[in-house]
Amino acid sequence: MAGALTIQLPNITSAIALGGDGEENLKMLSRQTGATLVLRGQELVISGTEGQIDLASRLVRSLEDLWIKGNTISSADILTARQAIDSDRQGELQDLQRNVLAKSRRGEEVRAKTFRQRQYIDALRRRDLTFGIGPAGTGKTYLAVVVAVQALLANEFEKLILTRPAVEAGEKLGFLPGDLQQKVNPYLRPLYDAIYEFIDPEKVPSLMERGVIEVAPLAYMRGRTLNNAFVIVDEAQNTTPAQMKMVLTRLGFRSRMVITGDMTQTDLPLHQQSGLGVALQILKHVEGIAFCEFSQKDVVRHPLVQRIVAAYEQYEK
Repeated sequence: MAGALTIQLPNITSAIALGGDGEENLKMLSRQTGATLVLRGQELVISGTEGQIDLASRLVRSLEDLWIKGNTISSADILTARQAIDSDRQGELQDLQRNVLAKSRRGEEVRAKTFRQRQYIDALRRRDLTFGIGPAGTGKTYLAVVVAVQALLANEFEKLILTRPAVEAGEKLGFLPGDLQQKVNPYLRPLYDAIYEFIDPEKVPSLMERGVIEVAPLAYMRGRTLNNAFVIVDEAQNTTPAQMKMVLTRLGFRSRMVITGDMTQTDLPLHQQSGLGVALQILKHVEGIAFCEFSQKDVVRHPLVQRIVAAYEQYEK
């Protein structure tokens, strides 16, 4: 039997947070539950069958720690809340929502949005070597940089090294104008962007001059031992097996290393094996290494990115 339930929200800020951009959150809640959700000012009206209304209201209540503060709610937050209800993990969900990892320079709270992201953050803090594997938009690199910058600012490490192979889709570096730094900077840009979220961009050049922060192509790692450093190897699917072995064996004392990559997005020549794929096979039973595998359910970008990743996963099966 159809009916309706009205939930009174505390203020307009919480209503805006719950509704989302273009009421995208209400549409997603509706897709997840079958109920119809309509915001009228500070009132949320849920209509549908008794079961649909019950599920929708439980889902809305499970997100309360976020919307009551006016925090942005993503599609990943909604999917994780649904997962928590289905698997009776509401206690874990509250921990997830309340555990703030860091605050960006703009004052935005950074936290794990999915259970896999929380598992990844735990590994980043505890293991000397962590592999983060999965599609674009799952926070692999971003969360690694957040944990690394925090550890650096807390003086747990002397330096932060961010590196990635300078393999590019379609172009050869030799044909680009400028010196090597200018040539590789476009490939390192996402790493700079993540650092700027937490460290004033004006201070970064000084930290780089002193060697506290180093952003460099993977080739620069050869022949070095990386002691007392937090090392992030990004886009590792574009390493060759030799490059991967080289960087893994650079790990020094009091150091931590994170390897991130997406095996579906390699830019290597067709005949070339990915160093990341080979490493996963060789190291899967080595004690002390954490492997965190993300799926399209962990995508925390625009909801459309999640649907694109899911469509590609389906096609590739």
